[in-house]
Amino acid sequence: MLGPALDHPGYTMQVRPNFALVNQAYDWLRLTIGLLAIMLLGLSLATLLGFGSQSVIAWIMAGLAITIPVVLLQAHRLLRRRLAEAQAAMAEALASANRDALTGTFTRSYFLDELQRFAHRGSLSALGYLQIDMDNLKVLNDSAGHGAGDAALVALVREMRALMPNAIIGRLGGDEFGVLIPGHDNKGGLCRLGDRLLRQLNEPHQIAGRMTRLSATIGVALAPLDSDDPNELIAIADLALYKGKHAGRGCVVPFDPDMLGDERHRRFVERELRAAILMDELELHYQPVFDSATLTVRSHEALVRWRHKVRGTIAPGQFIGVAEQSSLIDRLGEWVLRRACADLPRLKGPVAVNVSPVQLRRAEFAESFADILIETGTSPTRIIVEITENAPLAAGSVEMNNLTTLRAMGVRVAIDDFGAGHASLHYLRDFAFDIIKIDRTYVADFAANPVNAMIVSAVCDIARSLKLEVVAEGIETEEQLQMLVEAGCTALQGYHLGRPQPLVVQQVVCAA
Repeated sequence: MLGPALDHPGYTMQVRPNFALVNQAYDWLRLTIGLLAIMLLGLSLATLLGFGSQSVIAWIMAGLAITIPVVLLQAHRLLRRRLAEAQAAMAEALASANRDALTGTFTRSYFLDELQRFAHRGSLSALGYLQIDMDNLKVLNDSAGHGAGDAALVALVREMRALMPNAIIGRLGGDEFGVLIPGHDNKGGLCRLGDRLLRQLNEPHQIAGRMTRLSATIGVALAPLDSDDPNELIAIADLALYKGKHAGRGCVVPFDPDMLGDERHRRFVERELRAAILMDELELHYQPVFDSATLTVRSHEALVRWRHKVRGTIAPGQFIGVAEQSSLIDRLGEWVLRRACADLPRLKGPVAVNVSPVQLRRAEFAESFADILIETGTSPTRIIVEITENAPLAAGSVEMNNLTTLRAMGVRVAIDDFGAGHASLHYLRDFAFDIIKIDRTYVADFAANPVNAMIVSAVCDIARSLKLEVVAEGIETEEQLQMLVEAGCTALQGYHLGRPQPLVVQQVVCAA
């Protein structure tokens, strides 16, 4: 019984010896030593009564030299044997208590404790988790008896052990099992493992005297990708399993954050993004902005990208909003500015960084911005701050004061998505912007919609009067490019001219 209890790596068992047996061994040792002491005392008395002292003493010493080591050795052997018996008995009892009687898998309580131990040891850095539920077990019990259902569960466990010999398996409920796979950091690999298990189950099995094909539904989660909390890891795998049950059973379903409610999804992305900033999973891509007269690169816009080690590229729209709802937008903004400043020497012209309205709302924003420029040795004239129309810019507001401070330093300010909101002209009246970026919705059907063409031309006229630059965004065709140049745009940006690229690629493009 001890062997099966130790059937997975890293398993440890604490055993308390049976001290009653140990005390028996010590009692026997004390008795033996006591008898020797009595013998020694008797011989001493014999000497006093007139026997030859020299011969008696010599006899005593020789006897002790032989007897004492033999007695001690026997006592030591007895003690070791008693300890081994106590350990074996305790281990067998403990193993039986932690094992499911039918399947031999761990009980629910022990399995959950084992998962907690993984967390305490810091072993959740790469831990796969499968939640497996046998399909239609009740139907099998009703049609062929509970013995058939039990045989099906045993067959399921047998297939799991054959496919995943190093896994830790626990029976969580009547027909539900949890499987921990240490050292696994690939969710796709886990899903393929689950698919292999389903194929094995679908092979005919001898159940209650007849050949039966079995089926199961599997929910998949991966720590720490999906969660670094043991309880939540099980909960989200169970949620994936639930989705599989409703999708028709007999399938493998990996957990996806979209399965969570809005608030839980927000917390999930926030936790992942916090780790991404610490683990340097973010990177900047640079999209060139071209001079309309010469079609040469005049500046770049820095666009943050999240390269998740497992999920791949995560679009900004999936995490910027979450960052704005938490304190992470400040850390994210600082990371973008520092990286852009570090990359500037290898880029042509200034670099534009996007600033969230939430960042502008902080009274110390301009000061922190200036500190980063000083630390990195970056000239303020090489930085452009882009804000959107939804940034509140009332006269005397914190946001307005921050922008005024930045412009006084030499940083240029651009209003992005101009025309998408309702306050564009109001902004031009109340704040001295340097650049207007026309929203891509006006550019998209510029050639087909004469109203859009007239609006863009009017904005260009206003900009010339105010001595502002005008950048047309979202250019995707040559026709759009030519018409926007004719309308009076001073700069052009869009996929037709250049896509956002990592720094090393953008350097090659600029050098060409």
